[in-house]
Amino acid sequence: MHDDTTTGGCAAGCASRRAVLAGVAGAAALLAGCQTYGENTAAEPLPEPAPATTGPGDPAPATTGPGPAPGTTGPGATAAAPPAAKPLVEAGKVPVGGGVVLEGERLVVTQPQAGVFKAFSAVCTHQGCIVTSVADGVIECGCHGSRFRAADGSVAGGPANRPLREIRVKSDATGVFRA
Repeated sequence: MHDDTTTGGCAAGCASRRAVLAGVAGAAALLAGCQTYGENTAAEPLPEPAPATTGPGDPAPATTGPGPAPGTTGPGATAAAPPAAKPLVEAGKVPVGGGVVLEGERLVVTQPQAGVFKAFSAVCTHQGCIVTSVADGVIECGCHGSRFRAADGSVAGGPANRPLREIRVKSDATGVFRA
């Protein structure tokens, strides 16, 4: 049994080494969370908030900060709009009643009816192979013969028993894009 009176004359009120270390560790953890909310610790200033948007008929917002007026060039000018999104595939390359397998995107884009485009995961739900072709309204998987309907991705023939996952797309005269 340990007797506190034999440890160099420490009275009953002395803290043990374990209690002191636990207190120091707890204080360090508490102080680590003491940064003021919203305080910027980076060397660069915080960006200014974006101006409020206006609705139809609302007057244009006034410019209040330094720099040129919107639509002008030079330091502080507003950035140009990002370039238009690149289509997954050109609309003319997707045959009616067929489709195109985009291996790099792991997608299959179909056109079950003229002007109606659908997209599905190209990963077969049987064992994960990439589907190989689309013709006559059917998406084929060359690994084990699973078949899926090009209109909705549902199973047209096994061994797969789950449909292909549909991916939302939109189209225009130039191409088919992710929605």
